[in-house]
Amino acid sequence: MNIIISNSADEPIYLQLVNQLKEQIIKGELVESQPLPSIRNLAKGLKISVITTKRAYDELENEGFIVTVAGKGSYVAAINKDMFRETKVKMIEEKMIEAIDTAKLVGLTLEELQDMVKIIYEGW
Repeated sequence: MNIIISNSADEPIYLQLVNQLKEQIIKGELVESQPLPSIRNLAKGLKISVITTKRAYDELENEGFIVTVAGKGSYVAAINKDMFRETKVKMIEEKMIEAIDTAKLVGLTLEELQDMVKIIYEGW
């Protein structure tokens, strides 16, 4: 498990941890039933607060990425990748609707908007 925390990032530390663990789970780098480091050990290894680490684990558990067994620790949960993808696609659609509404408000044409999306997509 490779986690890099940046104190200068705009994103809160717990969210950096959440997002990096999610990414590793989705990519299969962390597999179902794989034990995760204890909250204390991970906090110590990353030189961050135990409270911050616990918050990240709690969020991951609430979103179904990990399960915690009392007295045993936290493990990677079985995730339905199709369901996760569908949830993310719905989020993207909602954000695109907002962007399209704004584009219409300022008078962008569909072609201009498509060009913008293509440039941004290919630039990342």
